[in-house]
Amino acid sequence: MFYKNSDLEHPTLWARRKGVTMMGTGDFTHPAWFGRLREVLVPAEPGLFRLRAELDEDIARELPPSVASDPVRFMLSVEVSTVYRRAGRTRKIHHLVYMPDFDAAEAFNRRLAQVGDLSSDGRPILGLDSRDLLQITLDCGDGAYLVPAHVWTPWFGVFGSKSGFDTIEECYGELADHIFALETGLSSDPEMNWRVSGLDGYRMVSYSDAHSPPRIGRETTVFDVDLDYFAILRALRTGAGHEGTVEFFPEEGRYHLDGHRKCSVRMTPEETRRRDGICPVCGKPLTVGVLSRVEELADRKKGVRPDGAAGFRSLVPLPEIVGEVLGVGPTSKKVLAEVDELVAALGPELAILEDVPVDDIAVRSLPLAEAIRRLRRGEVVRDPGYDGEYGAIRLFEPGEAIPADTAVTPPLF
Repeated sequence: MFYKNSDLEHPTLWARRKGVTMMGTGDFTHPAWFGRLREVLVPAEPGLFRLRAELDEDIARELPPSVASDPVRFMLSVEVSTVYRRAGRTRKIHHLVYMPDFDAAEAFNRRLAQVGDLSSDGRPILGLDSRDLLQITLDCGDGAYLVPAHVWTPWFGVFGSKSGFDTIEECYGELADHIFALETGLSSDPEMNWRVSGLDGYRMVSYSDAHSPPRIGRETTVFDVDLDYFAILRALRTGAGHEGTVEFFPEEGRYHLDGHRKCSVRMTPEETRRRDGICPVCGKPLTVGVLSRVEELADRKKGVRPDGAAGFRSLVPLPEIVGEVLGVGPTSKKVLAEVDELVAALGPELAILEDVPVDDIAVRSLPLAEAIRRLRRGEVVRDPGYDGEYGAIRLFEPGEAIPADTAVTPPLF
């Protein structure tokens, strides 16, 4: 759910800046938001929607020509939290649900309204078994599907250390065959998931989990298919056209390592095992993070790539890189102004990170060009997150002198 600028206009603007073509609407179970979606969206390609023309034109006028006309489409989506007892344990699992049209979404909402109050939260929290939520999704007709969200997150992932399961089959029972994609979350990447052979048959997807529009595109999934809801669905089911993902470095995620934030204790899986999972400061059980949980279920060594698995790229959001170069926070006005200039000159943020020649970036800023050169080589400094605390990925070592900008043209920075 977008907590700030809660409309579709701002996400559309930021999607164009970032280079994202398609997004989920989020929160379609909430009555007020569902009404807003019906008001501002119009049908586009099969199963997809776009903003009404006059709203889209207003957004285009706010953007530089380099990105103003890029298409942005929406899929009807919602994240649902299920909380229930199974096998003597409380389970808390988050799921992403997608619908191909408003009629199917409305039918889904009617079913969930019999279980809980849909008006209390954009992400409804329901006393419903995950298997039953999947059944309700499938009952809404062809094209309706469910993807387990951030599957390794300790409290809310299907494999989470606190309340999850060891397999998809345990969670969804006889309906498990209807699960064909898994969302990696910020604290894991496909390579970590490849260590568990039981996941080989699933497509790995990544989404930005953007609770504010500027975070759109921090993770995303890449397809080589027609702009069509059902073409994307086929790609997820079969793998044909699913090209992989753009990921956070997993160390930047909030639950990568184990630890206690209040005690300022952070541990690797090996350290956690040596201490039997107990915090050395307070003596209570540690929050076991994603890396430890992956190692617990892994039956392969690191570095094995299953046959046919789609690839991935790990990136750092452009504002974070600009902020590091300038020595200020990524949300500062100075950073936003500089990123605005970069987008106007070079195109969308994701293209700058991945595709724009480094020499073209160097014309604008030599230190930024060096940072992006290192990023593309994977030469980053990692400070892992733990127990709800984001990690940090830097392009320059602490104390390292950032290259001076001696560009012939007036420097961007």
